[in-house]
Amino acid sequence: FADKCQVICNHGSHKKYFHERIGVNSRLDAIQAAILDVKLRYLDTYNQNRLAAADIYDELLGDIEGVVIPFRATHVTHVFHQYTLRLTEGREKRDRMQVLLKERGIPTMVYYPVPLHLQDAYASYGFKEGDMPISEKYSAEVISLPIHSEMNRTQIEYIVQHFRECLNQ
Repeated sequence: FADKCQVICNHGSHKKYFHERIGVNSRLDAIQAAILDVKLRYLDTYNQNRLAAADIYDELLGDIEGVVIPFRATHVTHVFHQYTLRLTEGREKRDRMQVLLKERGIPTMVYYPVPLHLQDAYASYGFKEGDMPISEKYSAEVISLPIHSEMNRTQIEYIVQHFRECLNQ
């Protein structure tokens, strides 16, 4: 029972990004809540800074063939908790980019490696591979570059320079 409760409180998973049941994010303890109470005062500034970092990424990456920068709707503001691109050459190219960038000390992440309809938590719906081809395609193409509220243009230019070099390898 305790294990089941822990899994539910941790997005329904034992292993990150692999959900065996439907869950929630209920991992905030009292200390984290106190820290969050202080940090919330700066949320607008943090969001503006990440948006500025994303603007620089867009400017420096937007002209690369095979790279799709994040879509921005005009009626909403994205806070860029992650800066996630798509590499249209697919999983093999994306995975190779992760290795090459890691070798250069640049961390990347694939946040959603398995589409929701293929997660164990949703197996009862009967979806199988091929049922949602766009989700499956995108999950094989996405890669997230470093982004945070303290990034400056020089850091982003460094990342993009190495990204471009790795893309051509």
